[in-house]
Amino acid sequence: MGLTTSLTNAVSGLRTNQDSLDLVSRNIANSGTPGYHKQSLNVIDYNTQTSSYARSAGANRAFNQSLQSYYTRQVSDTSNSSIQASYLNRLQGFLGKPGSAGSMDKLFGNLQNAIQGIATSPDDYNTRAQAVASAQSMVETLNRLSTTIQSMRQETESQIATDVHDINGMLNSLQEVNTRMLDLGMTDGARSALLDQRDRLVASVADLIDVRADYRGDGTVALMTRSGVGLLDNGVSTFKFESAGNLSPNSQFDPDPAKTKVGKLTLTTPSGLTIDLVTQGVLQGGELGGLVTLRDKTLVEAQDQLDEVAAGLAQAFSTLKTPGTAVTAGAANGFDIDISQLKPGNDVLLTYTENGVEKRVRVVNSTDGQDYKDASGQRVISVDLSGNSTTAAAALAAKLPGLAITSTGAGNLRVLDDGATGQTDVKAAVSRPSSNGLQDAGLAFNLFVDQGNASFTNNLDTDPPQKRGFAARISVNPAIVANNKLMVQYQTGGTLGDADRANYVIKQLNEMSFTSGGNPIASPGKFQLSGNLSTVISQVIGFQGASINAATTKADDRQLTLDTITDQMDTEYGVNVDEEMARLMELQNAYAANARVVSVVKELLDALFATV
Repeated sequence: MGLTTSLTNAVSGLRTNQDSLDLVSRNIANSGTPGYHKQSLNVIDYNTQTSSYARSAGANRAFNQSLQSYYTRQVSDTSNSSIQASYLNRLQGFLGKPGSAGSMDKLFGNLQNAIQGIATSPDDYNTRAQAVASAQSMVETLNRLSTTIQSMRQETESQIATDVHDINGMLNSLQEVNTRMLDLGMTDGARSALLDQRDRLVASVADLIDVRADYRGDGTVALMTRSGVGLLDNGVSTFKFESAGNLSPNSQFDPDPAKTKVGKLTLTTPSGLTIDLVTQGVLQGGELGGLVTLRDKTLVEAQDQLDEVAAGLAQAFSTLKTPGTAVTAGAANGFDIDISQLKPGNDVLLTYTENGVEKRVRVVNSTDGQDYKDASGQRVISVDLSGNSTTAAAALAAKLPGLAITSTGAGNLRVLDDGATGQTDVKAAVSRPSSNGLQDAGLAFNLFVDQGNASFTNNLDTDPPQKRGFAARISVNPAIVANNKLMVQYQTGGTLGDADRANYVIKQLNEMSFTSGGNPIASPGKFQLSGNLSTVISQVIGFQGASINAATTKADDRQLTLDTITDQMDTEYGVNVDEEMARLMELQNAYAANARVVSVVKELLDALFATV
């Protein structure tokens, strides 16, 4: 090997070492920088008949596309679960633990005990005052929880607006990165830094919405949702959120844009197509998806359950039970039912057998025409019982063809079996109107009232139905607060020693059964409450506790998975300072060796020229 060849090889080694030293220094300097991918020098060996030398050909940046895609998906899922768990943890704090002071089951137990105290000592003022105070504590808690839930829903809207602003900014930044990646004159260091920025932005977008990233050979990236809606490619899609203002229990999502009463979240593509992300079910992950689920489903269901408890309270105290009068018409037997006092939302309970099988029917005084089986298996029929009795009888007969249903006069229905045929047999009929007043209207009374001191009848014909948001409006009848004798005196001038009203209420609280919601088939996945009021309250607390625990567990599991992936990325992408320092020492030694070769060649050339 000649001196010139040796010199050339040594100089190429010096240059390669210098480039490697620059990369090692850059790796060490950025060892603590989030999102930095370690780099290594791409060295090409050249071998000829006369020499062998190396040249650097740019830097290699650590990157695993499969791992990166998995990480992006897990970021979306973890963010979605985390935001839901965060809100539900707060809700649990407001609801309280079962049996703790201020929890609904504890307050309801206090109310039951207070009513029992009245039954024992109806003439004792303090006992009656305690019962009224317990009722007030119950409604105050329902009011507070309802307000809290709506405040949390309002928070979700505010956070959605913030997220929309952030994601638009991130997508525009990614578009700028894509544009700069097409600059072929960039240095390797600048290109690697830009790729780091690209991956950080993709992860930030994934934190807010579920995305799939398409990493291209030129370093650019295209984004779309998992459902296939494009976010970034040849142009940038724009998110938009139109807030609905203050939310109330009546502010609920509706697929019909004209009817929805919550904020509208849309996406406009570069071609001008506008997509309603919620109506079309585009959101499948990310913080935005979790916030929408909380606003439109999770917190709405919590409000609905509070409304069920409030409605049960009002109905247990105010519902009168009027058994039908047994009648016989030829070979047919049945009952005459007084429907004259029924208000919209009140009902009639029928029990009969058909071919030996017991049937239970609840006929609701309503014009909505629904007919379904509730969660307890009881058939629910909607018939207008407030108008013409003959028309009501005909409508009911059409829905119960096995029974003979007629009207014998205004405000009366007659329900008979099939007589000698013997296939049907009417067992019981009970009309359940709401009380008309505090005295001289039966043992039931309106302890709990709606806004404006209105009676609660569970009217289904209003828009929205009376039950919706009732937990926010329920209050104790001010006439009873002013005169607690009304807790006992169900007749004008009645004795204070009469415990009949208290005993009636105790029986109602123990025996009156409630079933939440309407048609279970129309609300798939919605938890159905069923039982007496105490059972319903226990089910609400149990359901919320289980939901919160499930959400927290899911969030923890997804965070653990994300941590595992992050650790793997740190292994592949991260800088090991010890390894880099060892590499630095190797490069320094190699640099010194190449420098020594250059020095020796110089000495030999000097000696050669000196002899000439």
